[in-house]
Amino acid sequence: MYKIAVMGDRDSIYGFAALGLDTYPVYDPNEAVHTLRRLAEGNYAVIYMTEALAAQIEEELDRYRSQQLPAIILIPGISGNTGRGIASVKRSVEQAVGSDIIFGNDN
Repeated sequence: MYKIAVMGDRDSIYGFAALGLDTYPVYDPNEAVHTLRRLAEGNYAVIYMTEALAAQIEEELDRYRSQQLPAIILIPGISGNTGRGIASVKRSVEQAVGSDIIFGNDN
């Protein structure tokens, strides 16, 4: 059975534990890369990650973009929304369908 994980700073992710998700508070980019690799090799189908953490390990995230699992979904942290999450979804949709259906072809 697949599991769902949430990675990011503790203050941003601790509420997800109440929903039954596995939480992994990480602050250091090296620790984040190690944790992401361990989760990706494990039984995790979905990994939510704060946008701030994702910005620190962008190269590592590129390794997983073309893979079916795990799906890595960016979420805002306590510092607010940076726009990285919607940009990631937009990029995934463009890759999947060959066109920008979220904002149209004007942007």
